[in-house]
Amino acid sequence: MPTDCISYQNSGYFSPLMNDYLEEKSNLAPLYNRFPKLENFEAQILEKQANFNDASRAQLVTVLQKQYEGLNISPLTKQNIEALKGSNTFTITTGHQLNLFSGPLYFLYKIISTINLTKELKEKYPAYNFVPIYWMATEDHDFEEINYFNFKGKKFRWNKESTGPVGRLSTEGLSDFFDIYQQELGTSTNATTLKKIFKEAYLQLDNLASATRQLANALFGELGLVIIDADERALKQNFIPYIKEELLKQTSHKAVLETTEQLKEYNIQVNPREINLFYIEDDLRERIILENNIYSINNTKMAFSETEIIQLLENNPEKFSPNVIMRPLYQEVILPNLCYIGGGGEIAYWLELKSFFNAVNITFPMLLVRNSVLLATEKQIKKIDKLKLSWSDLFAKQSQLINKVTQKSSEFPIDLTPQKEQLQQQFKALFELAKQTDKSFTGAVKAQEVKQTKGLESLEKRLLKAQKRKFSDEIERTTDLQNELFPNKSLQERQANFSEFYLESGDNLIPKLIASLHPLEQKFEIITL
Repeated sequence: MPTDCISYQNSGYFSPLMNDYLEEKSNLAPLYNRFPKLENFEAQILEKQANFNDASRAQLVTVLQKQYEGLNISPLTKQNIEALKGSNTFTITTGHQLNLFSGPLYFLYKIISTINLTKELKEKYPAYNFVPIYWMATEDHDFEEINYFNFKGKKFRWNKESTGPVGRLSTEGLSDFFDIYQQELGTSTNATTLKKIFKEAYLQLDNLASATRQLANALFGELGLVIIDADERALKQNFIPYIKEELLKQTSHKAVLETTEQLKEYNIQVNPREINLFYIEDDLRERIILENNIYSINNTKMAFSETEIIQLLENNPEKFSPNVIMRPLYQEVILPNLCYIGGGGEIAYWLELKSFFNAVNITFPMLLVRNSVLLATEKQIKKIDKLKLSWSDLFAKQSQLINKVTQKSSEFPIDLTPQKEQLQQQFKALFELAKQTDKSFTGAVKAQEVKQTKGLESLEKRLLKAQKRKFSDEIERTTDLQNELFPNKSLQERQANFSEFYLESGDNLIPKLIASLHPLEQKFEIITL
């Protein structure tokens, strides 16, 4: 098995913004509170403790207990929920969409990063309690992003119409989907377990939020994970002052625009709207738009004066839904949270928000990039060893990998750099000679240099092409292997569903990930199954 390590920065799969963040570049320092290092958490704990309204803890616990009714709750999860009543308990949070059957593999890695960080913090700071939270994105309405998953290269899609918040969406019709999917699973013991997990979540519960809670609890409940659905009237009552400020003052728009100016050298993730709120009902989630002192609901005939919309907010806060700009604030208002764990894209948009948090006087959480993982079988590891490949080879673009394999396999050098350098030396002497005559001769020498250099480059390309044909079998075995590990030339964790690997590893899969992942290390974990 190759022994080289792949850092996030060298993987080729992280944006320039994330690479600079991970390297703690000074230009980004104003955009986050503290960098996620174990020794930095003490100051974060003290700041959050001073800034968090402990009166809301009891209400948070009551909501969680209500949401867990009827669920098989583990002793550790029950203990973690109870612990949230105490002022010495803090959360580590990750969030994810309600992807069908968890969606891509990184769903697991987000949650495991969160669980493992709470363990590290408890060991370092034993006077405090740390609870891992999975925040379900129940209020999202982009159903097309979540209604499918990939299994062994096939896409399984749930064909259903949805216009409102996805958490409230009925699971009716998923039995037909399941009939197709279970045929692909086979009849092994692990396949039977997967079928049971799917049935208990999606065929026995009536909406997508309940199904996702059941699924996450089945996978991680014994590890103490606490799952929250923030599409809840009682929780939004605590958020009323911030919704009111957004409606009346548009604070987020002004603050985030200032930050995006600081990030103009990068690709900005999210641009703020004037009002970063939606109006929601069971089958509706539409933007709130302010024009001429009237608050209208996009794509509807609903409209409110300032007095009317504030009255609606105070009477029915559950009808207001934060968008991608306001949702992080909502999270930090209702949770005693220290750190948010997310993918590179998520952390990038969080970096736009610190000035907004400062403006409303809410502690900005630490931001940690979740673990990234490449899962490989013993058979694949043997192939890698036989082909004498490193992990950096396999993480490279396929064209680069093919060239490297060709050059390594060739019994003579394909690179004509020495010949090019020799040519440059010859023309250097000719240019010295040309200086002693007229400009037209200098031009002729230059033209000849360009022509001969291009000729060598053309020969080099033809030589490489000829050698690729010669070593086509080895190249094919190498690219087939890379395509197995990086489906669709993308990261495995963004493509495959956990069930593909559970089918092979069963109940050993999650314990192995728990034992292997180290959330504060900035490197891809390569795990052999």
